[in-house]
Amino acid sequence: MNIKIIKELKEKLASEKASLTKELNSFAVEDKNIKNNWDVKYPNRENGSMEEEADETQEYDNLLSLEQNLELKLKDVDLALEKITQGKDYGKCEKCGKEIEEERLSAYPEAKLCIECNKQS
Repeated sequence: MNIKIIKELKEKLASEKASLTKELNSFAVEDKNIKNNWDVKYPNRENGSMEEEADETQEYDNLLSLEQNLELKLKDVDLALEKITQGKDYGKCEKCGKEIEEERLSAYPEAKLCIECNKQS
């Protein structure tokens, strides 16, 4: 893969990382002791009705699910950035070792698998 494409993908990944971090910051707090670990802020409203408390609990459950998905995506983005920075195996399929298609990386720069191996998973 040529240097220009890798540079473009690195910029795309950095932008995605900033976006994910911003979204996580809107409803969660980053754990300073564990990299890429976030904790959803639980709404702490007192003297609410039972309906309000039920709504808050439901909202918390929804945010937990979203937080977990964003955390996983952020970990994949960080891993891809690390591979680029270290010059190690970025753009290579973790399953078969072949080059991941440029079109796939352009659409999904944190991809770990080529299209064929991804279909098999």
